[in-house]
Amino acid sequence: MLALRPRLASKLSAWLALSPATTILVVVYVGCTAWTVWISMTASRMLPSSTFVGLRQYDALFANERWQISVSNLVVFGVLFMIASLVLGFLLAVAIDQRVRAENVLRSVFLYPFSMSFIVTGLVWQWLLNPTYGIQAVGRGFGFETFRFDWIVRQETVIYCLVIAGVWHAAGLVMAIMLAGLRGIDEDIWKAARVDGLPPWRVYVSIVIPMMGASFATAAVLLATSVVRLYDLSVAMTNGGPGIASEVPAKFVMDHLFERQNIGLATAAATSMLITVAAVVAPWIYIQSRRRRAA
Repeated sequence: MLALRPRLASKLSAWLALSPATTILVVVYVGCTAWTVWISMTASRMLPSSTFVGLRQYDALFANERWQISVSNLVVFGVLFMIASLVLGFLLAVAIDQRVRAENVLRSVFLYPFSMSFIVTGLVWQWLLNPTYGIQAVGRGFGFETFRFDWIVRQETVIYCLVIAGVWHAAGLVMAIMLAGLRGIDEDIWKAARVDGLPPWRVYVSIVIPMMGASFATAAVLLATSVVRLYDLSVAMTNGGPGIASEVPAKFVMDHLFERQNIGLATAAATSMLITVAAVVAPWIYIQSRRRRAA
């Protein structure tokens, strides 16, 4: 009986220590998420309303041309951003894994963009891509009068400017994840490949990359969540323009929430984004939990 009292006291102390964080999690995250889902099914406009309208807000949302453009922009950005970041990050990791000189310096240089916020990244690339005083102006200053790089002011190409800035920001993080995976590959595999006379590219494609599935999955999930909540990069670089050519769902939500005073439509869009994130993250969490149980 006496031996149980210290255990009970220890458990009680642990629960008391965790209670503030648990309360915040339940009230702020779970509670606010549930409230958002509820408001998305009401007739709320400038102020929240309790008038239930079912899925009417979602019908209006998916019929909204601006939302359709936002989603299509996000799909284009997400596909190009994730592929380019994974490929470039892996190539940078392979290059650093060759035991190059000043490896620590190179790692810091490649990781430095990720230490900045998307606002700073967006402003930097806005200056670089501005036709008046950016890359185009520098090229013409060197005598190339016909040089043209005005993607950021053209509706059909502005989304690719966001991709360039996003890849520059995220490739360093992917490089760090991939480098950790490469350093976990047994050196005996490389020795056996050299004995068999396999070229390095074949070793990477057939052996190394399949063994780094966990690293690729982790990087892909992190990149995917960044894609869904993309907002500040678009606002800093283009503010959704020209027109709405670089509009993204998060900006759609913020504009309708604070500028157009349409809380119902904004929360419907936010709930749709939440479902998208859950669809991406839930399978990854399930796979990780199965791996831990199997181990």
